[in-house]
Amino acid sequence: MNKVKWGVLGTANVASWGTIPGMLKSESCELYAVAGRKLEKAEKYKADFGFEKAYGSYEELLDDKEVQAVYIPLPNNLHKEWVIKALKAGKNVLCEKPMGLNDDEIREMFKVAEESGSFLMEAYAYLHSPYVLSLVKDVKSGVIGDVDYIETAFITQGYKEDIRLHKELGGGAMYDLGCYCTTMILSLIDSDVTLVKADAEFSDGGVDINTAGLLKFSNGARASFNCGFIFGENTNSRFDRLLIHGTKGRILSDVEYNQEGNVSYKIFVGDEVIERNVDIPHNYSLEIEQFSRCILYGEKPHVTADFSIRNAELIDRLLEDMGY
Repeated sequence: MNKVKWGVLGTANVASWGTIPGMLKSESCELYAVAGRKLEKAEKYKADFGFEKAYGSYEELLDDKEVQAVYIPLPNNLHKEWVIKALKAGKNVLCEKPMGLNDDEIREMFKVAEESGSFLMEAYAYLHSPYVLSLVKDVKSGVIGDVDYIETAFITQGYKEDIRLHKELGGGAMYDLGCYCTTMILSLIDSDVTLVKADAEFSDGGVDINTAGLLKFSNGARASFNCGFIFGENTNSRFDRLLIHGTKGRILSDVEYNQEGNVSYKIFVGDEVIERNVDIPHNYSLEIEQFSRCILYGEKPHVTADFSIRNAELIDRLLEDMGY
């Protein structure tokens, strides 16, 4: 496979523990440049991960003609600005989720991508997982009949102080965790959303920290989800759950979102129990590999523009109903 020269626009934690290690495992990726608000931090990333160049400003990286693709892990409120700047600089862009704070931002970014002739994809690494693709395949095959109900949860530790607690930065459980729940549900139910209900416990800073949602679809299916920062502060505790109920059976999974390794889920149809075992390599590496194939060979992305817009529309409705 041909290699793509990547620039990383920012030195956020998700880049250091997730995406950059995935890049290092990807045969199609050349770690070329990294930029930070301070040159010292970028230089540390260069030394730690083997980048060829380090820049002390985001503009310098975008001015580098060698950079073919840019990964953006900045705070949520900065995504739109730097995605558009990168696209207008002629770069292909992978932007961390949620790519926009509302569907208007998402639509504008994809419009600029189309006008500039560059490729843009929202970074949901878990959607590239063979585990998720296997779940979707089983559901679409009709093994449990028609889906009539989905329940999912993604709950993590609380935070004493964190970027997720600042509303002006696009913080809150819905943006950080609930987007996993909504994208999973939308991947499994291909129907228009007709009913949205949401409620939340809010922090003193005005972000949702314990959130519940209820959805109904035009085909009659329903879904519910919970997300939140409610376990012990700074403990790394978490709880993940997925139940898919159909007219003939159900699928039960307690596998963490973005899991890696050998994992399984169970399918219950009558008295029969089918266990699916799936080997999951590094999801972030899979994401980088597919992004490369999209820009090199025109492969259709797992996370399309239409899907990102549909999910953003749903999140907008949930945030409005809960009073965010």
